Amino acid sequence: MKKKNSVFLIITIPAFLLFVIFHSFPALQGIFYSFTDWKGYGDWNFVGLKNYLNVFKDERAGDAYLFTFKFAIVATILVNIISLLVAIGLNSKIKFHKTLRAIYFLPYILSILIVGFIFNFIFAHFLPQIGDVFGWEFLTRNILGNPDLAWIGIVIVAVWQAVSFNTILYLAGLVTISEDLYEAASIDGAGVWTKFWKITFPLIAPFFTINMVLSLKNFLMVFDQIVALTGGGPGKSTESISLLIYRGGFEGGEFAYQSANAVIYFIVIIVFSVIQLKFLNKREVEN
Repeated sequence: MKKKNSVFLIITIPAFLLFVIFHSFPALQGIFYSFTDWKGYGDWNFVGLKNYLNVFKDERAGDAYLFTFKFAIVATILVNIISLLVAIGLNSKIKFHKTLRAIYFLPYILSILIVGFIFNFIFAHFLPQIGDVFGWEFLTRNILGNPDLAWIGIVIVAVWQAVSFNTILYLAGLVTISEDLYEAASIDGAGVWTKFWKITFPLIAPFFTINMVLSLKNFLMVFDQIVALTGGGPGKSTESISLLIYRGGFEGGEFAYQSANAVIYFIVIIVFSVIQLKFLNKREVEN
């Protein structure tokens, strides 16, 4: 038993030390600097809660929070609807379903930045040319250059890439449902919608919960897609919280202030995730 425990300790302790050095220590260091006026270089002084109070007065931070939540909520809903429909289609008895699963998963393994730059070209040049050829006015302009529509382009790219991962999770849930349930429902005269609402959806409830929580959390931290597509523009119309923290902290000499912003945002994400989990878990129990 002692030999077995020593093996586990040899494996666990180095991993624990690496986690503390590269994750916990930088996080604690950021929290510490959030109570100072450090710019990322030079001397610093303690300022207490001044940075935290200033975040709530910052209009630019407020706009970034509004944009991020608008983007995250819309993208989360779209990803889960589309991936659930795709998963149901791929779970049916169709030809080449294994090949189609692999094709659908391809977007997830591609680099977000590369995908973003490709879609940037599509929005800026390819679609406007198609609009000009066919006389479709709504396609003739680059939506990424429109402050009111640029966020839609980011949603399209983010959803396109995220659907594959969520589809895999839904497929994992769908294969656990016995075919006997569907056959029994068919004998009772249940239609497609009744089978989905009374059998499929309740039985994949845990997978729906995981997908919703992971999707919202990931989309709240959106960064790469925005850098590749709009850079936060036009103006500041697509500037997310993550992008604001990065720019202000590493380019704008606001390291301490943006550290306070990051701490606040970290708490906001945890609160929303816990509320989401409690609400969806309650729905699972009711089902």
